[in-house]
Amino acid sequence: MSMVSLYRRSLTSPPAIDFASVEGKQIFNEALQKGTMEGFFRLISYFQTQSEPAFCGLASLSMVLNALSIDPGRKWKGPWRWFDESMLECCEPLEIVKDKGISFGKVVCLAHSSGAKVEAFRTNQSTIDDFRKLVVKCSTSDNCHMISTYHRELLKQTGTGHFSPIGGYNAERDMALILDVARFKYPPHWVPLKLLWDAMDSIDQSTGRRRGFMLISRPHREPGLLYTLSCKDESWISIAKYLKEDVPRLVSSQHVDTIERILYVVFKSLPADFSQFIRWMVEVRRIEDFNQNLSSEEKSRLDLKQELLKQVQETKLFKHVDKFLSSVNYEDNLPYVSVKVYSQGGEILSGNESDETCCEETCVKCIKGLGEEKMTVKAWPSGNDVFTALLLALPSQTWSGIKDQSLLQEMKQLISMVNLPTLLQQEVLHLRRQLELLKRCQENKEEEELCAPA
Repeated sequence: MSMVSLYRRSLTSPPAIDFASVEGKQIFNEALQKGTMEGFFRLISYFQTQSEPAFCGLASLSMVLNALSIDPGRKWKGPWRWFDESMLECCEPLEIVKDKGISFGKVVCLAHSSGAKVEAFRTNQSTIDDFRKLVVKCSTSDNCHMISTYHRELLKQTGTGHFSPIGGYNAERDMALILDVARFKYPPHWVPLKLLWDAMDSIDQSTGRRRGFMLISRPHREPGLLYTLSCKDESWISIAKYLKEDVPRLVSSQHVDTIERILYVVFKSLPADFSQFIRWMVEVRRIEDFNQNLSSEEKSRLDLKQELLKQVQETKLFKHVDKFLSSVNYEDNLPYVSVKVYSQGGEILSGNESDETCCEETCVKCIKGLGEEKMTVKAWPSGNDVFTALLLALPSQTWSGIKDQSLLQEMKQLISMVNLPTLLQQEVLHLRRQLELLKRCQENKEEEELCAPA
């Protein structure tokens, strides 16, 4: 059945005031003079339209993450690392979001798992006065941004639940600026803060819980320099269950008397696609003339990645893993490789576009530029270090069922955070937090627990 086409909706005023109207501009100028539009300029620089009618939560989050300059650590398209709705696939499969939308708790989960610092509140966990103070906090700084989820009906708009960032605040008029990501429907608009609170203080019928708001800010360091959990499809559900439930049961129910035996028990039952679950952040790196083709920021980032990989490989656990995988003739499908790349002065590393080809013998993408200068690059992914990082990320109680006390103590020493360098500690904690977030989703607890994992 064909659907009637629509071109935008008329913004009902009052209560809303079009941002581009004469009055809307006046409200903006007043707020600008009072210093409560500081967060606006970052947000407007990355303002986007949701790509699907039900992607308002994903569009709002990707817009805020980009405004905060949080590096996703993985490529969006071509060589570019950038947050896009299509990359926010953890916590809820995109097809489900496309069909039914997404809940407040799952957007909070996505923000946490993307590495942001998040403070989330439902209206029954806050007050309008606290909400106002936090709106002012985000409006007077470009270091944090707020996303609100509300029911459109109270604003005399069509539709039901919706997400959008708050772009600013006019204290004299007590009005907030909604940067509506459904730009095909409504333009950015000012609304009375009290009315926005009332629109948030409504029940989401899909969860039976009240809506609310979240403050999102940058973490102290970029998350996931080398590893991040890949949840692009629903395979993570079975893998997360295996890691959090089956591994503790296996090591407690089977006779294990050596570290190698523990690894055998864990490895033999691990889902075949585990290497896709932890997605290695492959970075193409030029070996020759390296310093001439990357910015100082990228050089520093790649140096950190190299140091982090070195730290993984220097752990005692890695030595056990490497020895074990060699003993079972594990064929690493992510080998250390050197591939030839053709590039004119390394365009791809200096910011210019290029075409991509795939080296079938290594399953590593090569980059083919427009010129003919040969360039050797190295990719570093290895099943050994991925498996090591996975084991380090499991909580210590995973191994508490080991009956041999001396072996239990040895295993605890191998996975102890105390013995890890600070950089590696941070990487492992990032993975551990992501695992806990996925466990919440698997157990349908993401609506109950909005705070970051301990």
